[in-house]
Amino acid sequence: MLRWGLRALADSGIARELIPRVPITRAMSRRFVAGESLDDFVGVVRETRRQGMDVTGNYLGEAITDPARAGEAAEEYLRLLDRLRDEGLDVNVSVKPSQMGMDVSGSVLLANVRALLARAREASAFVRFDMESSAYTDRTLDLLRTLWDEGHRRIGAVLQASLRRTAGDLEGLLRIGIPVRLCKGAYAEPPEIAFQGAEQIRSRFRELMATLLRDGTDPAIATHDETLIRDGLELARESGLSPARFELQLLYGVRRDLQKELVRRGHRVRVYIPFGVNWYPYLMRRLAERPENVLFVAGSMLKESPLGTLFPGARGLGRES
Repeated sequence: MLRWGLRALADSGIARELIPRVPITRAMSRRFVAGESLDDFVGVVRETRRQGMDVTGNYLGEAITDPARAGEAAEEYLRLLDRLRDEGLDVNVSVKPSQMGMDVSGSVLLANVRALLARAREASAFVRFDMESSAYTDRTLDLLRTLWDEGHRRIGAVLQASLRRTAGDLEGLLRIGIPVRLCKGAYAEPPEIAFQGAEQIRSRFRELMATLLRDGTDPAIATHDETLIRDGLELARESGLSPARFELQLLYGVRRDLQKELVRRGHRVRVYIPFGVNWYPYLMRRLAERPENVLFVAGSMLKESPLGTLFPGARGLGRES
């Protein structure tokens, strides 16, 4: 119930206007978002790279219906890519098609995406197109196929294990050769479109992961579920897949202990690091994925405030998540 409530808040227009103004919500965002500026992002990237992890950068934003705003988002990505190139930072980027103008028009979307890919080629950066709600799935896959047919090869897709259609989508992408990141899915979807139970989604993820590791190009497994990570590592061993041939992808601010342990054990770990002022929907979806993070972040902030000395019991809430 809490997961559904947080996901509903992520998509609520009224909540997007009101909740980000609350100081404690802004403070919570810094757990999962690098900051609001490009400088903030670069600082976090440097620290993450020092810890032996790769990075995917994301400039936050989605569901843009104004062509001027879509153009501004594309320009921010161009500035991001220029900065990465100038500073010699090897960083991939992830972008939401609805941020690039998918809800404006096909021509606006393609113009923005092609400009981004041209700049990414100059920066030797790989571009991953995030998967959004099911309302965008067909259009996002069509976009990827169009770009692939145009000769763009440093691009990738994201598929959500929770969607009932994903097995067919995965088969189609693998047949073409497009790299895939597999995640559970962070959007509230109806039962006719998506599996609902946690165990059902985990089982589906495991099946899709086996296919991706066996047949995928540079497969990416994106989950903080330790059971699924262990299963994935075992499947990779059974397939003769060395650690250098696949990635484990995790989110900034989530299971930092696990990220470091996987690096220590010699695995490729890539951290998804978002930044920007439009952090509210992203924050709500991260909390919905692991509702215990609400307690963790609240406990961490309480410990770091003067109230922490008055409520020492709050220390138990601050366990790494």
